[in-house]
Amino acid sequence: MTPLPVAAQAVSAQAVAAPAPALDRSILHVQVILDHLGFSPGIIDGREGQSLRAALRGYQQARGLAVTGKIDTATLAALRAHRAIRPEARVTLTAEMLAGPFINPTPKDYGEQAKMPSLAYRSPAEKLAEMFHTSPKMLLELNGADAPVRAGATLVVPNVVPASRDYPADAKPEWRRTLQDLNVDARQPQAAKIVVDKSEGVLKVFDADEKLVAQFSATLGSGHDPLPIGKWKINGVDTNPRFHYNPKLFWDAKTGDSPEMLPPGPNGPVGVVWIDLSKPHYGIHGTPEPQTIGRTESHGCIRLTNWDAARLALMVKPGTPAEFRP
Repeated sequence: MTPLPVAAQAVSAQAVAAPAPALDRSILHVQVILDHLGFSPGIIDGREGQSLRAALRGYQQARGLAVTGKIDTATLAALRAHRAIRPEARVTLTAEMLAGPFINPTPKDYGEQAKMPSLAYRSPAEKLAEMFHTSPKMLLELNGADAPVRAGATLVVPNVVPASRDYPADAKPEWRRTLQDLNVDARQPQAAKIVVDKSEGVLKVFDADEKLVAQFSATLGSGHDPLPIGKWKINGVDTNPRFHYNPKLFWDAKTGDSPEMLPPGPNGPVGVVWIDLSKPHYGIHGTPEPQTIGRTESHGCIRLTNWDAARLALMVKPGTPAEFRP
């Protein structure tokens, strides 16, 4: 069978967006460096935007720079210390990287989803996009409309390849596979406290010296389900979780909806990981739609991209304090 080009797969993997500014490889380089340093710019796309501005503010705060949210002279000078991190990488696709299953379209009805073996990616292009912290559209821009997605083909991707894949020895095999697929570096700082800041739209990670060591853009509640301001704790981490859909907990549940246990998968409602909080029914989790982070609402929980949620899962442990600020 002739493989589909990136362009054909990208159409089904991500909604058509409004025209965007041209790709700027200098901005791409900044995004890649920030991603490696733990100040996530969200989807790496070579363009300015709210997630990049938030990442820059976090990096500037952590480095004692003026907090401007801009790629100013002082910030650029600090980032140049990491210029050995190149903006792009060329990767040869393997059968393992392209392995499914793939399900397109994913049923919207929870009852139908409950019957499925998994809530998998919709296409190899979508899987590759999350693997390299980007979008199918960006893969298309970097490689051209005719670039094939098949084992043995070479693609240009944002260089988020981790320095270490020495994941915890007690990690479940499927979780190790998920971390590998999402290019999550095994070497992560340990969180002494996390702070969810509603005004900034971010989740911040502090170490034992109260130093800001990581930051992620997040979706934080809604008018119907506001962020639960207060001090909580991490109860535990559920990797590749099933999701119990209880319509009684959702204001927008359809009349007649019944409780369902949904299968695991990156395109499930909570993505690849659920970090349980001491506030009942609340958690920090991934998402099937990374492009919506910080731009839509949630049912009160804290939603991150799958790769950022997976990274955070390596930083926290049961008992880690979690402070939610207005």
